[in-house]
Amino acid sequence: QVQLVESGGGLVQAGDSLRLSCVASGRTISDKAMGWFRQAPGKEREFVAAISRSGGSTDYADSVKGRFTISRDNAKKTVYLQMNSLKPEDTAVYYCAASPWVATMTQKGGVHYWGKGTLVTVSS
Repeated sequence: QVQLVESGGGLVQAGDSLRLSCVASGRTISDKAMGWFRQAPGKEREFVAAISRSGGSTDYADSVKGRFTISRDNAKKTVYLQMNSLKPEDTAVYYCAASPWVATMTQKGGVHYWGKGTLVTVSS
């Protein structure tokens, strides 16, 4: 079992930056791809970013490309999401996720572990 705990959310203004962290406990995450999803009020949960087991490969939703960067430190069992140039439409609860591979992150049932989320609010 893997437990994921997100932190770093908060209230910021448009154009600001924020860094989210996801700390894993329990089993190692070095054998898992890690990712971030978000869910805005009244909307479905959507994929944001994913990173491969070694960190050598990443994938991003078009809406965040060039603004968000995902990274990981397997020794610290931590995954990060650096968010720059934030927009009001980035407002959402952000969830950390673990999946066997980057490719399975967005498949139905592909995420094996979820965190409980951290709220990011971007004011205009």
